[in-house]
Amino acid sequence: MTGVHIPTPVGTRPIRALVLGGARSGKSTWAEGRMAPFSEVTYIATSARNPDDPEWEERIRLHRARRPASWTTLETLEIASELRRRADSAVLVDCLGVWITRELDEVGAWSSSEAGNADWQPALHSRVDDLVDAIHRTTREVVLVSNEVGMGVVPETPAGRLFRDELGRLNAAVAGACDEVWLCVAGIPKRWA
Repeated sequence: MTGVHIPTPVGTRPIRALVLGGARSGKSTWAEGRMAPFSEVTYIATSARNPDDPEWEERIRLHRARRPASWTTLETLEIASELRRRADSAVLVDCLGVWITRELDEVGAWSSSEAGNADWQPALHSRVDDLVDAIHRTTREVVLVSNEVGMGVVPETPAGRLFRDELGRLNAAVAGACDEVWLCVAGIPKRWA
């Protein structure tokens, strides 16, 4: 599947786009197609490698094999820092769902929320605000991929509800910083904003 790329006119700021979708919806493939016209792309992979999980490692390998060899892959949670860096490359972030999961890990949200306290929230919300600010200020073309989790059933577990709620808040904040918002369903992208 290929995406439609709308070139940025000379003298204007680059386009910032968010693409949402469920599992295996085609969102990553569409985002990669959207970046295909760019000669330089920095691919920010937010997942952590886990040699003890061969299935996860295979997913990472397949993602890497799909991307052009000329793209630079950066495995990091520091999306905001990369977006603020002066560079000519376009940026593809895949994915914000994994990013928020790892950030929830970093701030201790899982154990704190089980104990009924929310002392982790200011730290998480500060990180989200920093990312949104970087998206607003970037001078680079950027596409961010995220999971759409708000259309399904309410998760049964507190951890599932916490993840869904925080990812939903993150998606809304990032959408507010982007020029375009796309939704992929069954491999078909549709622009919503």
